Amino acid sequence: MDTDPTHSEEPAARATGGCACGSVRYQVVGELRDVINCHCEPCRRFTGHFMTGTAAAIGDLVIESDDTLAWWQRTPTVRYGFCSACGSSLFWEAHDKPDTTSITAGSLDQPTGLTTTLAIFGADASDYHRLDPEIDTAPDDRP
Repeated sequence: MDTDPTHSEEPAARATGGCACGSVRYQVVGELRDVINCHCEPCRRFTGHFMTGTAAAIGDLVIESDDTLAWWQRTPTVRYGFCSACGSSLFWEAHDKPDTTSITAGSLDQPTGLTTTLAIFGADASDYHRLDPEIDTAPDDRP
């Protein structure tokens, strides 16, 4: 039996984050995927530009405070999570990815240690935006 009072059974947070007003806070206790930029129209409209998302296993995302966390069920199989107080976009979930939750990279506390590795739906990028030639880009969903 471990009698060390400084030892914790809780896994250490790999990352923390939250909304702009602080009403929604979360931590990630497992691995985070590198960032993918999504330029599809629904993500553009939800974020106001394009989605910069990482992802974590459902069990690794721990919501610490969620009084203002709301979900918009965009379709029967896709939903977006946001703060109903300040409007921050926070999460994305889809039925075809039942084991993960996507997390907006901008809602993570710095430093993240993540890298943007891919842009998807590049063919749908807004006309005012120039895709970064240094980032691999797919014209539609992930290859």
